[in-house]
Amino acid sequence: MKFLLDKSKVTIDKKLSAHHDYVLGQLLTPLTGYANHGGIYAIDNGAFSGFNENAFKQLLKRNENSMDKCLFVSCPDIVGSAQRTIELFNRRHLWIPEGWKVALVAQDGVESCEIPWDELDAIFIGGGDPWKDSSAAHDVVRTAKILGKWVHVGRVNTHKRFSNFAKLGADSCDGSGASMYDHMLESIISSERGENHATLFNCAV
Repeated sequence: MKFLLDKSKVTIDKKLSAHHDYVLGQLLTPLTGYANHGGIYAIDNGAFSGFNENAFKQLLKRNENSMDKCLFVSCPDIVGSAQRTIELFNRRHLWIPEGWKVALVAQDGVESCEIPWDELDAIFIGGGDPWKDSSAAHDVVRTAKILGKWVHVGRVNTHKRFSNFAKLGADSCDGSGASMYDHMLESIISSERGENHATLFNCAV
């Protein structure tokens, strides 16, 4: 599993160079509005902070010439409600033109819904933290991988969550903390590599 970072081209290039085993590319969102870095990317809808339809459509329009490098576009979703999110996904043509690969954002309770697997290109594991870390969410990942779907996990800011989903076979992830603070990303990568961290108790004196 590798990170998609909501950062500028300069930062993305640096992270790819330093951590190519753990950084895949860029996550574009209507909230930050960074320019496309020119490589692999995905587009999030920004609904966690409030969906801005106009900004979302403009983001897609700006990047339509690099559609072939886009892993997925997350369809608008309702945080915490799987049923309402699936209803929006079934009307995705209202916001997402033909040609884009589309992700359904899995929300709390999706395990009790009929997931439209044949209509989606990727599954984006969203939802509240208790649900995201539940066996129900993990089973969605397992199902997606059996069906050959791309799996992206949102809000990955700790090594524990990174490790759990990486073991399940998830393909990519993002985290606002990991994107914003270098030390958070570095900590996850160091822990995954099994590197020791200096502490007050093991530093040389």
